[in-house]
Amino acid sequence: MSVAVHSEVPGRPVVRLAAAADAAALSLVGAATFLEAYAHMIPGPDLVRHCAVEHAAARYAAWLADARVKVWIAETPVAAPAGYLVMVPATLPIEAPRLGDLEVLRIYVLERYQRSGLGRALMAEAVAAARGAGARRLVLGVNGENARALSFYAREGFSRISDRRFRVGESCFCDAVMGRDL
Repeated sequence: MSVAVHSEVPGRPVVRLAAAADAAALSLVGAATFLEAYAHMIPGPDLVRHCAVEHAAARYAAWLADARVKVWIAETPVAAPAGYLVMVPATLPIEAPRLGDLEVLRIYVLERYQRSGLGRALMAEAVAAARGAGARRLVLGVNGENARALSFYAREGFSRISDRRFRVGESCFCDAVMGRDL
């Protein structure tokens, strides 16, 4: 199923389930948005190494081949990737995990398309799929200093339930772990 974002406006991205052929496009959007978000705070060599590993096309290909993982891609009218969302069985370290929790592992939107409704459209797909799968809660981790992302998730019904620390190279960061009951 594909969903047009702001369908009344021509030229807006369309959201659809990703296919194996989309791995390279997902990789590009992942690396580009990670660079946009973290180039000011993660040392260059660590940032490049992280993107080369965590946003390699092979990583996306593996997710796309895994029946437990759902990936949606947003494309412009000329089939250029603009964003995506990856949903997996929950792996976040939370105090009270619930059976069947699903995790929004990544939701990345190119800066040009942020505040266009694209993030909301991607999240709507994930929420509908999670409900359809019988999940009772969605969880996610987000940089605890990213006020814009925290505000987006709050508008989407998520609230902070925990924290986690993570490393990129030698740099240590704190994520807010958020949850949304379905």
